[in-house]
This record gives sequence, structure tokens and C-alpha cells, in this order.
Amino acid sequence: MIYLDNAATTFPKPQSVIKAVTNSLKTASNPGRSGHDLSQNTAIEIYKVRKKIKNLFGADSVEKVVFTLNCTHAINYVLKGLVKKGDRIVTSSFEHNAVMRPLEKLKKQSVIIDVAEAYPDDREATIRSFARLINTNTKLVICTAASNVIGLKMPLKEIGDMCKQFGAKFVVDAAQLAGVCNINVKENNIDYLCVAAHKGLYAPMGTGILIINNDDELDTIIEGGTGTASIMLDQPRDLPEMLESGTVNVSGIMGIGAGIDFINSKGIENIYNHEMKLIRRLYSSLRNIPGVKIYTPMPDENYAPVLSFNISGLNSVETVSMLNKMGFATRAGLHCAPLAHKRLGTIECGTVRVCPSIFTTTDQIDKFIMAVKNISEKRRTVF
Repeated sequence: MIYLDNAATTFPKPQSVIKAVTNSLKTASNPGRSGHDLSQNTAIEIYKVRKKIKNLFGADSVEKVVFTLNCTHAINYVLKGLVKKGDRIVTSSFEHNAVMRPLEKLKKQSVIIDVAEAYPDDREATIRSFARLINTNTKLVICTAASNVIGLKMPLKEIGDMCKQFGAKFVVDAAQLAGVCNINVKENNIDYLCVAAHKGLYAPMGTGILIINNDDELDTIIEGGTGTASIMLDQPRDLPEMLESGTVNVSGIMGIGAGIDFINSKGIENIYNHEMKLIRRLYSSLRNIPGVKIYTPMPDENYAPVLSFNISGLNSVETVSMLNKMGFATRAGLHCAPLAHKRLGTIECGTVRVCPSIFTTTDQIDKFIMAVKNISEKRRTVF
């Protein structure tokens, strides 16, 4: 199987990640809960991973690196821990349901949601769209770092500067960009960075990260044991324990650490350049196949390595099923991002999504191109 569904989760995982996860099952204990060596050593190893995350994303301190179950949990922690009735939020027209569904619930609680139109072929128009909506009445802005449907990057620096100017908090869903491109929370004025570690960081599924870049105190939405201040019935207010109730995913966290080491060994710019080279090769070939419609514009520096397309006369699910039988793993449908598909005009049929990784080769992309060509030719022959 040639795996091209890395926007869902990266596969395969590096051997170093697999080894780190396996070793943790042999050597780790519950961190911060006991006085014995196994527990204390595990706490030390987790601290080391927090430090790696801090350095990778330019976080303020290791204490402001919070481990979550996934990126969706991190987003919910921020939105439901910060937003109050009557607040105004700005988001984009390319958001994943990890953002839109919490916002929909908040909307029913008298929170005002404004949607800034994002333009795939006009970065300046996207910036102007956000500028029209962000003002002194804006509580926070939340947007994806890059669309999980077509790879469009949002102008994070410009949006972050607007938020700083008007005193709004800036929340970024970095599920598709973390580990693929450099994201520095300080340089982009990001207050809350939400990360899907199982994607670009090559960690196991069920791992996420919330990085906090301010001194705000979120309200908690989950309370419980933290291993600290056990005599208190109130939730401790110190980070990261305040947001890490219950036993953390130690094996997954060790996988995150190994994943970051893997990224650093390859070089994050090298990873991006490799994956974008493959996407450009794919784009250049697919655009010349009759019956193929591409929804990702010519991929440049304003795009992440994600491409969506359809074959004329076929629903995206049908195309992906055919590709699966030919030995290719891709993703069909709406990709949990209905707003993006409404914007693209694909809400009825969805799209076929392709996303390579550092392990994807040119030969694999060429084989995929031939497979799409064969499907398209057979479709035209039949009709």
C-alpha cells in the first residue's frame, strides 16, 4: 500500500518513535504520583519532552506546554475555557469541524461568530477580509494554520499583528502545519497553539499539545487528580497540572519526543521542501489529465503539502475506492471541513485528498499519477 493520507495521520511512524513508545511500556510509571525512582524518572523524561516542544515552537516556558488527547481537545480547552456569553469571535471560511462545532455550540450560548473569507488565490484579499472583522470588540480570533482540504496557509503573522493591535487573543489550529513548517508563537503573536502531534510530529495517535503564550488563566473544563495539592478540592491553578487532570499518555508523550528528534534530524525546511516538491509534481501532471479537476491552486510558499482533486463523473468516494483497490491510501469526502467544501463548490461530492510525508518517494507519486490517469481514461471510455 502506498500511503498518501498523511493529513489524517502520518504513516509509517519513524522507527525511533516506535522504539521510544515500546521502551516506555517497559520502563515508565505514573509520573508525579509516587516517590519511587520509576515515577520520578518518568516525570523527568516528560519534562524533557516539554522542553523539546518549547524549543520547537518558541514557547515561553515548559510549564505552558500542556499535553492533550488530540488537537480537538486543545481547541475545546481554549474556546470553552476563555469565551463568555456575548463575546465576539472571528474565524475563517476554511475551518475544520474541530473549530466549527465548538463555535456552533458557543453560538447557541449567545456568542457572536464572524467568518472571514479566505481566498485561495489572493493572500492580500484574505488579510483584508480579517482586517474588516477584527476590532476592539473581538474577544479572540481562531483559524487554521493551513487548510486540511487544499493546503492553503493562513497569513498568521498578519492576523497575529491585528490581534495584538486590538487586544484580541489569537488561537491557531496547527494540525496540518506543525512539524511541516516553522511556527513560532512569539513571532506570530499566537496566544494559544493547538497541535495534533500524531500528524506532522510523527507521534502516536491520541496525542495532542496546547501551547500557551500569555498569562491568562483559562477556566477548566475537566477537573481531577493532578498529583499536586491533593488536600485541595479546588483544581490547582498552576500550569501544566491545571489542564492535565488524570494520568497523561506517557507512551504517547515519549513518542512525541522521539518524533521531534526525528524532525530535527531531517530539518523542518527539508521536510517541507521534499513534500512540496512531490505535491508540485503531482499538480503538474494531474492538470494535464483530461477529466481531472484540481481544487488546490498551483502550490507555492503559501501552501502546505495537501492537494484535492476529483475525476469527472465520479464521486470522490468512488475514486478513492478504486485507488484503494489499486494499492493507494487517500481520503475522500468532506474531510470534516464543510465550510471549505461549500467555498470550493464540492459540498455534494467531496474531493479526493492527497498528502505525502517525508517517507513518500517520487516513484510513488509517479505510480499514483498513472493510477489516476488509468481511472480517468476508463471513465471516458465507458461514457
